[in-house]
Amino acid sequence: MMPEIKKVLYATDLSPNSDYAFRYAINSAKKHDADVVILYVVEERAPFFDQERLTEIADKKVAEATDEIKKRVKTFCDNELKGDSKYADKAVSIEVCKGYPPEEILKKADELNCDIIVMGTHGKGIIRHSFLGSAAQKVLRRVRKPVFIIPLPEGETDVIFDDA
Repeated sequence: MMPEIKKVLYATDLSPNSDYAFRYAINSAKKHDADVVILYVVEERAPFFDQERLTEIADKKVAEATDEIKKRVKTFCDNELKGDSKYADKAVSIEVCKGYPPEEILKKADELNCDIIVMGTHGKGIIRHSFLGSAAQKVLRRVRKPVFIIPLPEGETDVIFDDA
């Protein structure tokens, strides 16, 4: 029996490549009549701040990321889907959380009962063909679900969300 795909977890780091990977998440949703959950993880860093300041910074980043994702989804729908609300509605929720990205991606995929994970990867310079992005690599080592790792095609810069 073919596995059913009813929920797609699209993990984004808000980079141009993750924008490109969004096309694949929406395409999978269209083909399988599935929903898409958009996930962004705010990585808590800067150990030289006290916990209160770290929380304040992370909370601000969560709010900014949520607004940015909403803007990008609207731009995607306007540019790519030409107002086709049936497919625009496939992006059913935005999850923005704090933590270590690979860990949170795996946790949310299980928590939300996602059937597949879609994420972009990037390499820098001469090593781009040898290595996956570190988050993608760490997810792949531990995941128990199908994962689509989408590389940015050579020459692509803006993909979808640049409405300038």
